[in-house]
Amino acid sequence: MEPCYYPAFLDLRRRRCVVVGGGGMAADKARELGAAGAQVFVVAARPGSALEAMASRGELLLARRPFRAGDLAGAFLAIAAGDDPAEREAVWREASQRGLPLNSVDDPPRCSFIAGAVVRRGALTVAISTAGRAPALAVRLRQWLESKLGAEHARFLTLAGSVRAALVKRQPDLARRRELWYALVDSDVLELLRRGDEAGARRRFAGILGVEPAAADTGGSEAAGNSAAAACVGVVQ
Repeated sequence: MEPCYYPAFLDLRRRRCVVVGGGGMAADKARELGAAGAQVFVVAARPGSALEAMASRGELLLARRPFRAGDLAGAFLAIAAGDDPAEREAVWREASQRGLPLNSVDDPPRCSFIAGAVVRRGALTVAISTAGRAPALAVRLRQWLESKLGAEHARFLTLAGSVRAALVKRQPDLARRRELWYALVDSDVLELLRRGDEAGARRRFAGILGVEPAAADTGGSEAAGNSAAAACVGVVQ
């Protein structure tokens, strides 16, 4: 029976995540985990320059040696990204014994989870998976979504986040709040933001939801989200 994957978004903040491998793929995986707030521990007998640079900046802990039993102790999840089949098998055995989620890159039989192609725009995250059957399709879908999703979506979510608590107080009925959110999303608010008319977008929030968004910020969250996208878009399973 082929797997039918359950999609989920994990909160990895302050959680220990182990990457085994020293090449470019291992560095990419470590970078993505770090961007999600994980405490990244990398095991690599021959770490590449990217991992060494990340370790020197304090972005991860690096053990410059082969994988050995016990390296997954206390981990929340693990990724096997090395080229040695025997090492991958050892990582898989320990992960299985510990009941630990493992992604073994390009090695579906040893995966208990897979990572999708990811697009980020601020707080918006879209992940695509083809269950390992056609990664090229996931890439093309990701590229198409990148052309459709812009900074206006990130800005919308920043404004939406600033009114949620006030809207709950103003409108305690969940069904009514849902109607209001759909009315807002289906309005021209995203087009206003795309054109740079934030004042108009704020008026739309206030007119439909009855709640004024918080004062404007510097847009840093949007920029950070788009930077994260650059680090994540190459992740395909």
